[in-house]
Amino acid sequence: MRVLIFGATGMVGQGVLRECLGAADVESVVTVGRTATGVKSPKLSEIVHKDMTDYSDIERQLTGFDACFFTLGISSSGMSEFDYDDLTCGLTLAAAGPLSRLNHHMIFIYVSGAGTDSTEQGRVMWARVKGRTENELLRLPFKAYMFRPGLIQPLDGIRSKTRLYRVMYRIIWPLLTPLRLAFPNSVLTTREMGQAMLAVARHGFRKRILETRHIRAVLQG
Repeated sequence: MRVLIFGATGMVGQGVLRECLGAADVESVVTVGRTATGVKSPKLSEIVHKDMTDYSDIERQLTGFDACFFTLGISSSGMSEFDYDDLTCGLTLAAAGPLSRLNHHMIFIYVSGAGTDSTEQGRVMWARVKGRTENELLRLPFKAYMFRPGLIQPLDGIRSKTRLYRVMYRIIWPLLTPLRLAFPNSVLTTREMGQAMLAVARHGFRKRILETRHIRAVLQG
């Protein structure tokens, strides 16, 4: 497979990048982001692209891919719905639109979140915006899957880029493994996320929207 990753410096992005580089059937990985990952691998090429709203000048580099993992995301804290929509739905579709045109057979996997509102009518702003993003992706002419993880435990030295999340993880770290063992359908690791995303890229899944229990089912085969 030839794989494209957006957001490879984020926590989930680092996890799926690590799994892709270690997978025998992944021939090459290309990352797209405002900064390089710093990872070195003969499989890896990186496109540093500052304007994540416009890919017209690099379209030739975005063709011939079998799968795309889109893991870009920001916290909605302190943001208006308009701004959050622009930086969530807007940025996602700015990439997904050209990719669906350039790679008709691509599997596109979008990392959303538990509680996302597919009706787009609920009270929670971020959930409405994520739901709108998912719905728009499902209308595009490629096969898209929505991953909705809950709590994610970072492994393999992976850390969140968001300071608030880093503080939170330091506080709850002793509880994460016991929680994952006690509630496997509520907690996943970055390793498991990467493995499940790769598995869906390879074989698809019976549902297009995957909650944590469905992601767990992918891992169990």
